[in-house]
Amino acid sequence: MLFRFLLIIFSVCLIIIPSAAEIICIETNQNVLVFETDNDNRLLQTYFGKKLLNASDYGLIRSQNKQSDSNGGVFNHIYTPSGTWNLVEPALTVLHADGNRGTDLQYVEHEQRIVSNDVVETKILLQDPVYKTQVILVFKSYLNHDVIEQWAEIKNNEKKPIILEKYASANLNFMNREYYLTHFHGYWAKEMQPEQTKLTSGIKTIDSKLGTRANIYNHPVFMLSFDQPATEEAGLVLLGTLAWSGNFKLQFEVDPYHNLRLISGINPYASAYPLQTGEVFITPAFIFTYSEEGKGKASRHLHSWMRKHRLLDGEGSRMTLLNNWEATYFKFDQQKLHTLIGDAKNLGVDLFLLDDGWFGNKHPRNNPRQGLGDWQHNVEKLPNGISSLVKEANENGVKFGIWVEPEMVNPKSELYEKHPEWVIRQAERPEVYFRNQLVLDLSNPQVQEFVYDTMDEILSIKPEISYVKWDCNAVIFNAHSSYLETKGQMQSQLYVDYVKGLYKVLERLRVKYPTLPMMLCSGGGGRVDYEVLRYFTEFWPSDNTDPIERVFIQWNNSYFYPSIATCCHITAWSDVGIKFKTDVAMMGKMGYDLVVEKLSEDEMKFSQQVLKDYSRLKDIIWYGDLYRLQSPYENPYASLMYVDEKKNKAVVFNYVISNRYYDNYSPVAVKLQGLNPQREYIVKEINLFEGKNSPIQTKAYTGEFLMKNGVNPILRKGRTSVVLEVTAQ
Repeated sequence: MLFRFLLIIFSVCLIIIPSAAEIICIETNQNVLVFETDNDNRLLQTYFGKKLLNASDYGLIRSQNKQSDSNGGVFNHIYTPSGTWNLVEPALTVLHADGNRGTDLQYVEHEQRIVSNDVVETKILLQDPVYKTQVILVFKSYLNHDVIEQWAEIKNNEKKPIILEKYASANLNFMNREYYLTHFHGYWAKEMQPEQTKLTSGIKTIDSKLGTRANIYNHPVFMLSFDQPATEEAGLVLLGTLAWSGNFKLQFEVDPYHNLRLISGINPYASAYPLQTGEVFITPAFIFTYSEEGKGKASRHLHSWMRKHRLLDGEGSRMTLLNNWEATYFKFDQQKLHTLIGDAKNLGVDLFLLDDGWFGNKHPRNNPRQGLGDWQHNVEKLPNGISSLVKEANENGVKFGIWVEPEMVNPKSELYEKHPEWVIRQAERPEVYFRNQLVLDLSNPQVQEFVYDTMDEILSIKPEISYVKWDCNAVIFNAHSSYLETKGQMQSQLYVDYVKGLYKVLERLRVKYPTLPMMLCSGGGGRVDYEVLRYFTEFWPSDNTDPIERVFIQWNNSYFYPSIATCCHITAWSDVGIKFKTDVAMMGKMGYDLVVEKLSEDEMKFSQQVLKDYSRLKDIIWYGDLYRLQSPYENPYASLMYVDEKKNKAVVFNYVISNRYYDNYSPVAVKLQGLNPQREYIVKEINLFEGKNSPIQTKAYTGEFLMKNGVNPILRKGRTSVVLEVTAQ
């Protein structure tokens, strides 16, 4: 037998039915995904949703669904192959060694084992009876979080190479009345724009073909509501995403019986992948959670799961920072930076971050058109090097961080002049630039070594650098790899091998620098996903830091990413005032990117006090349960709150997001959530300028009152953002 079987009483459906069909249950604490073999030994999905009280009832489900014509009985196959009996969108397409594209997959066996106290892993072996191609479907159930992680391991058992033409991570099936898809799209400075669509017959596809910065147009995250659109606190909803940093494809197919088939995986576009005899291709993970109590509960599942199981140092701490970008752009010298480091100390942040423009000598990085790839400090700007800046920061009691973009190169650079073969490009065609850049070929081990060595050399500077902002601004044009060409390999491997190469570099860096905080940036939110966040502590959602726009961008990101991972900076964008900017940034991992010396005395005192309060409250914001109370898409204002695990403390944020005139933006009280109804709570407004009085009386209310009646933040003209601290007595 391939697997050693292990019976896990609490997570396996032990069902004996007369038909002798094999039934496999993938369970979390609340939900279950059920598969059953048919008479041809194909494994079909028969149920997904809340667990039934009687596990033996799962064996009755398939007999009640009369959807069997000549083909319809296998529309719900666990991992639909192509070229044989299948008439719907496949999850797997294989070009076999003999030129045949037909594949069948039948159930062989399965194994379930305990990984830890709240994690169970299930492996299901499927095999083609003719070609012996094997697919192992792996499911990791995170019981306490109601999250399932799924991927496929495809093995070539033929005597010659095969080519994978499509190789999805997951193929799920749902039997409901209606389906409503919410996906997220956008562009630079307009990331994570939601759009809800009712799914009808045919296929709805969300994908990316950009190679890098794959999220510019579409994001690999979605919500799927069943029967009717889910609200924050009601409705059946699945939140899902593909953990992959390159081209992705999400397909939603409504079949002839009005069932929904979901296929998620690497985009097969220009990505046919060869598999040698005995080799195994492991797809990225598809991760999802399901709730019958609305979007809010589902997103809280993902937040707690990410902090514990995926985000690097997700249960650790973070630093507030001051970035020099908006203060200087490329125009700075050593003395100017020393002044800004002093500003960071006076403001009260933890760290000073040096952004773009510190490197390049033959082609000095004085503008975005040159120098990228030449990672030596610019001797004219920084005659004493980076180490002197790190020392200056340490002497001022703040840490020092640095900006890098190691995956890209300017054509006007020494690196490009020395190694044009390291660049992704077609030599016979004119070069096409994205933001004056080309992409280095990370499918090439030499390039991987260069990127690793570059980062290692920077991080080895003494005194130590304490933070890295890793940017990625270009997409792949003219996709061609000189390395793959010289090795006689298929050019269609490039999109996949690039991402694999990136992960190899990041893995090596994390072995040597396991706890170094790193921000993931990509021209804003152009690259963020559940896989790359294994290596990064936080990400930059958008270059758009207008605080009203950020309310929407941060609101939508909050469904999938916890606040501890979401960088929110106070900048010079917009003239709404520093209080509004600060209140919006405080709902995530707060930082600054402005000219401190331009702050008035009152603004400086306000900011210094807010940083002290933020330090006191950040654990509630970062690790607490998030409740979105009033949507900015439905109201002229937005309200949300974080509540700590023991329901002792909460922080409530309220923002006016409309420029329309209203006498009173919040005419009725905002009902809070997540509190203990039997306890009393003091409600107090914070983030006020010195000497400014709040119209909200500081007093005690019962949790029941605050949740059933609410509290009015009194939003109005001249009072467009209000932050409340709620403390149990």
